[in-house]
Amino acid sequence: MSETQDTQIEHFPDRSLRRLLQDREYVRGLVQIIAPDIEAFLDFSRITYEKRSFISKALQERESDVLLSVPFQEATDTDALFIYILIEHQSTVDKTMGFRLLSYMVQIWESQRREWETEKLPENERRLQPILPILFYTGDRPWTPPVSLTAIMDVPEILERFVPSFDTLFLGVKETETEVLTQSGHPLGWLLRVLQKEHSDETEISEALTDAVSHLASIDEDFAPQIAEALRYFVQLIFHRRSVDERDALVDIIRQHIQDPKELNTMAQTTAEFLIEQGIEQGEAKGKRDAVLKLLQHRFQNVPEVLSREISNIHNLSRLDTLLEQAMTAQSLEDIDTQSSVNAN
Repeated sequence: MSETQDTQIEHFPDRSLRRLLQDREYVRGLVQIIAPDIEAFLDFSRITYEKRSFISKALQERESDVLLSVPFQEATDTDALFIYILIEHQSTVDKTMGFRLLSYMVQIWESQRREWETEKLPENERRLQPILPILFYTGDRPWTPPVSLTAIMDVPEILERFVPSFDTLFLGVKETETEVLTQSGHPLGWLLRVLQKEHSDETEISEALTDAVSHLASIDEDFAPQIAEALRYFVQLIFHRRSVDERDALVDIIRQHIQDPKELNTMAQTTAEFLIEQGIEQGEAKGKRDAVLKLLQHRFQNVPEVLSREISNIHNLSRLDTLLEQAMTAQSLEDIDTQSSVNAN
């Protein structure tokens, strides 16, 4: 495996899960799975995303975070709640997690305090927002240590009351029962069901993917944006986590359950993005040529030798970009126009 591919695989959980959690409906789905009583208390339609991270550069390879503010459904003394989601990718279980989470929470409150100073907020209006911390763990090893300061302390019982304590919502994706993930029927639960099987054998991930896509095809159209994101996620997972000889069969499982042309285009675009990244190390033009050819193969199975040779002779990057767009949206191979491309190679 090349160094570039290693990097892509390492960053796959970061990019994909952070992208999902930019959708307020997926945030609601996450809270619904691990704390349905709290989910009913919050107004997710008015989420505000905070564009900042509290993770040090040294830890950015193994985790990422999302901070957002969610108003309460009914008026309270505090207008809103911070939700801080820490996405832990690595399988190494960190016993210092309670301390790290507390440090991130203190940074959030400190930034809020600085805003009071900057905005010259009157003293009687200065209120810290409560924080709902969520540890979203996707690693393979079971997480056994408590997410608390006492996990890294030897504290006599008489002194325990002096140790700061707080609750943390925890979702260990790989160790959570399937029924727990999918009982609400939310697209996120079925997506995580497939993520559970990312390293399983082909039969197991095929079954999980079939169940998930079948369910997504049957749910309400109100979830259309979330379904599109789930399909995008599945394609990314297949290309980043599964071997080359498995990819076609797994992508076909998704394709068989898709009726909406827009969703097919989403799949095609996602495939193209991966193939372009994969081919960059071979040279930009060669990477794009390979991406066009592989994308056509994925969409139409058999690419005539004449068309393949014409595409292989194109070196102009803008023309290759045009061909990529055609490869993503074409209804048939007859829609692929290489004539002007060959002249502009």
